[in-house]
Amino acid sequence: MKRVYNFSAGPSMLPLPVLERAQKDLVVYGDAGCSVMEMSHRSKPFAAIIENAEASLRRLMKIPDDYAVLFLQGGASMQFSEIPMNLARQGDTMLYAVTGNFANKAMQEGARWGNAVAVTTSKADGFHHIPKITADMLDQNAAFLHITGNNTVFGTTYNTLPETGKVPLVADWSSVILGKEIDVAAHDFIYAGAQKNMGIAGLTVVIMKKALLEREVDPIVPTMLRYKIAADNGSMYNTPPCFAIYMAGLVFEYLEQEGGLAVQEAKNRKKAELLYGVLDASPIFKNAVAEEDRSITNVTFTLPTEEETKAFLAMAEGRGMTNLKGHKVAGGCRASLYNGMPYEGVETLVECIKDFEQGLRK
Repeated sequence: MKRVYNFSAGPSMLPLPVLERAQKDLVVYGDAGCSVMEMSHRSKPFAAIIENAEASLRRLMKIPDDYAVLFLQGGASMQFSEIPMNLARQGDTMLYAVTGNFANKAMQEGARWGNAVAVTTSKADGFHHIPKITADMLDQNAAFLHITGNNTVFGTTYNTLPETGKVPLVADWSSVILGKEIDVAAHDFIYAGAQKNMGIAGLTVVIMKKALLEREVDPIVPTMLRYKIAADNGSMYNTPPCFAIYMAGLVFEYLEQEGGLAVQEAKNRKKAELLYGVLDASPIFKNAVAEEDRSITNVTFTLPTEEETKAFLAMAEGRGMTNLKGHKVAGGCRASLYNGMPYEGVETLVECIKDFEQGLRK
């Protein structure tokens, strides 16, 4: 069967060379005599895999030496709980910018641990813009400010980071990481689920200032949810998601070979500009996001009626494009343009949009 253009928000398309490399190594990895899925995480071959993956990621993202890199499990959603438990004491004030579905979920989990405060929200306009945040808006004694850097559900992104003063900035960059350059040093803590731009489901990457590892942690926090335990054990206090780390390492290596994140960002902006240009000129397809806050990764759009939406989705699927249906919270349509989505896939989508406008339904 021919491969489709998979516009899923995650798990998403992977670069074909990465898949082909994994296929080549699947049964026997190098001279290990077994698959990565079978080898011990304490073995020399896997030690090289995880060490090389971290080194490659550090080069790609220009991660300073005073930041730790952790390969964790539980998905980005686990971080909604783990961050408060490690960076705040019970009852402490934690600040959240509520700019979408997952930002709200993060705050809800924070509220289980301490005083979670929404410093701003874009709910009133359907989460179609990113409110500006300045240091004078923030309690400077708060444990941290949490932002969702890119909102997969509503298609918004932080193109300008908040001003936080002395409040540590925590950011969920799950759906943009490795898709554009991110100034790691402007953050205190970054986390991302791997299944969008980094690899496959099962791995979450945390990049954090090492100084945060020294914060006092409440005795009630489970051992497995302590960042310092993970850091002190090289992300291998227990068996890590070995195959997911291996796949991420292949993606990191591929991106380095392709020229790095500046090159990848240029490719992604070109894809996004093509799609936004057609949507902006369309008489029936609409994108409601404020132009200055548009995501280059997750492009949301709507049609006038539910019937037309269903007809368009059926037409797109018939042309080899899948997972264009919008998130259940937002409805409409959504095209996720991760690194693995080739420019030709966006061209195919644009052609489908134009044909639909002209009355074609096949």
